[in-house]
Amino acid sequence: MLNWRRDPGFELRKMQHELRMKQLESDILRVRSDSERSKERTKQIEKEIEQLRQENARLKTLNASVRQLCFPPESSSIPQTPTAADCKPS
Repeated sequence: MLNWRRDPGFELRKMQHELRMKQLESDILRVRSDSERSKERTKQIEKEIEQLRQENARLKTLNASVRQLCFPPESSSIPQTPTAADCKPS
């Protein structure tokens, strides 16, 4: 014959264990969801960065054109050194 005694805390520990398992499963799903959102946000940021780079390159080109049109080199406020009449071009 077996010497079996009922464990009075077994049912309580079993319920606590089951609740803990459900909480862990919920945490895992939340972390996965957060990770997916983070990946999506990272992709969005990378896309925006690329758009800004393209816009900056376009603006740089436009600024160079404006400078060339509005401030040609011959209109520079820095006086050019005069060349002597007897000097030959190099």
